[in-house]
Amino acid sequence: MKLTVDQLHITLDRTPILHNVSLEAREGDIVGLVGPNGSGKSTLLRAVYRSLRPAEGAVRIGDDDVWALSPRAAARRTGTVLQDAGGNTTGLTVTEIVALGRAPHHGLLSRDRAEDHQAVTDAVDRCGVRPFADRDYASLSGGERQRVLLARALAQNPRLLVLDELTNHLDIRARFELLDLIRATGITTLAVLHDLDLAARLCDHVVVLHEGAVVAAGPVLDVLTPKILADVFGVRARTERHGDGIIRVLYEAQPLADEEALEDDSRSEGTRPRPAPEPAREPPVGAASTSANEKG
Repeated sequence: MKLTVDQLHITLDRTPILHNVSLEAREGDIVGLVGPNGSGKSTLLRAVYRSLRPAEGAVRIGDDDVWALSPRAAARRTGTVLQDAGGNTTGLTVTEIVALGRAPHHGLLSRDRAEDHQAVTDAVDRCGVRPFADRDYASLSGGERQRVLLARALAQNPRLLVLDELTNHLDIRARFELLDLIRATGITTLAVLHDLDLAARLCDHVVVLHEGAVVAAGPVLDVLTPKILADVFGVRARTERHGDGIIRVLYEAQPLADEEALEDDSRSEGTRPRPAPEPAREPPVGAASTSANEKG
C-alpha cells in the first residue's frame, strides 16, 4: 500500500523539528530515510506510525489519514521495528513475543483464533526463528532479537513497515540476512538507515533529510551524488552500480574535513617567513694559490 507524507510540520517544545516534509513510498517499494544525526529522521517515523501528532500536514496509508484512524486501526496497517524496542519481555518466549503482533486484530478479552495462530506460525518461519521459538527472548543475541521483532511486525499482516535502524549493532552477516528478509516481504517499507552503503544496496529510493527538511529524494544514483554526500554528510564519495547490479557507495581516502585542514595548513604555510639563506662560505686557505699553481 502506498505511503504519502504531505507537507509535514512538527514542533517540539516550541522548537521546529520538521519543516514542510513530503515524501512518497509506492506500493512494494523500500524507501530509505538518511541524514546526519539530529536531522529529524526518527521524529518523522514517529509521525508515520502515529506516535507524534504533526502540527500541520498529513500522513496517509493508501487513502486513509493515519491520524483520522483509531490507534487499533492504524496499528493493523503499520508494523514497526524500533531501536531497542523489545519492551518488558521478562519471561516471554520468542513465540509469545511474535504473538503480540496480533493484538491489534482482536479485542482485549477475545481469544486467539485460528488465523492468529497461522499468522504467528508464518512469521516465525518467514524470519527463520523457528530453531529458538521456545527460548526466552532475553537470552537471544542482538541479531536474533531483531529477527524476532521483525517477525512480530509481520504477524500483524501490515500494509506498511516502519524500521528505525534495524541493523544497528549487528555484525555484517546479520545485517545482510535482515536486509534479505526485508526485501523478501514485498511490503512497502520506510526505513531509517545510517549506513549509506546498506541504504544504497537495499532501497529503491532514498530521501535525504538535513536540518529538518528534505534536500533530495528519488532513485539512489540520482540522490546520493558527490555534491549531496559532501554538502550533507561531509564526505568525499560517489555511488556506482556494479556489474552484479548492486549499488555501492565508494569513499575517497580522505574525508572533506581532512582535505580542508590540509588546505588551511598550506595557506598558512604560505604566509610564514622563509628562512634566510645560508651565508656563502669562504674558500679554504691555500685553495686560490693551489689553483694558480695548477694553471701555471
